[in-house]
Amino acid sequence: MKTSFVSNLAIQTAMRLTIQQTQAELLRRTQESTSGIHYDIGLTLGASTSRSLNLQRELDRMGSLKGTNAVVTQRLSASQGALETMQKAAEKVRDTLVTYKGNDSVDAMKILKSEVNGALQIFTSAANTSFNGEFLFSGINSDVKPLADYNSVPPSAAKAAFDTALSSYMSTNSLTDMSQFTPAQMQDFITTKLEPMFMGTDWDANWSDASSQNMTSRISASEVIESSTNANTKSFRMFALASVISSELMDKNVDSQVRNTLNNAAFGYMEQAIAGLNGERSSLGISESRVKKATTSIEAQEKLIKTHIIDVNGIDQEENATRVNMLKTQLDTSYALTSRLQQMSLLNYL
Repeated sequence: MKTSFVSNLAIQTAMRLTIQQTQAELLRRTQESTSGIHYDIGLTLGASTSRSLNLQRELDRMGSLKGTNAVVTQRLSASQGALETMQKAAEKVRDTLVTYKGNDSVDAMKILKSEVNGALQIFTSAANTSFNGEFLFSGINSDVKPLADYNSVPPSAAKAAFDTALSSYMSTNSLTDMSQFTPAQMQDFITTKLEPMFMGTDWDANWSDASSQNMTSRISASEVIESSTNANTKSFRMFALASVISSELMDKNVDSQVRNTLNNAAFGYMEQAIAGLNGERSSLGISESRVKKATTSIEAQEKLIKTHIIDVNGIDQEENATRVNMLKTQLDTSYALTSRLQQMSLLNYL
């Protein structure tokens, strides 16, 4: 009969290896219990890993769109606020023109001029509103201030252009003083000289540095909207034209009928400006509504994708909990056995 000797050191080494493996698996299982998904997606899913990655990539894209929509919503809200301020300025000028219609007194005309210049300043300031370092009404030229200050010092290009146009018209028609204007001549000056300066290329040269191409934003996989307006729209031009007529000509030494012609022209242009501003606000309001609906749709899609991700990557929590308990029991047993093996010594039997 042959006797084989077993070293307790070999047994202890095997037990330590078992403990290490059990600890590693317990760590993975515990992390899976916390996260709810597999510890190693690639190892567990194998060929199905690509499906998981595609779902996660789609979820990230949804999150990016939601972030973009939040910025677009803030930009639209800021634009609406600025347009409301501009509309109130336009209504102020209109009401002032109505109040002083038929009043030829010097004091009344001074007040009218002051009121109009104040409204023009408010309008210009609102038109140059910026958000996140971008000017709201510059179109795609978002890094450029869109509207020039007409009453700046030194005189603006727009002011110089008006003075030149008035001087040229008076010279052409042999007028040496404003009092010599007839209603027909004043109407002709407004229609043939002033209005083209605001509706044509002179507007770009003297008033606006904005682009006529509006900013666009993708709000969903299939929707792109205009998320701004610009200072080249008709409403901006009409406000500026009405303000210049009111500020520059109404207080001059002109006949009552000529002043009435000026008042009617300025009032008509300002009404067009107000209508245009209302239209711009309505368009941006529609864009706001579309962004809100798109965000709601994205959130619904996110919920579905997250559900699919859990289905693909998720673990069976009950099974995992049972396995964790088994590993803990196994680890406790291993510790106990290791302790007993370490206590085995020939010295105890000598």
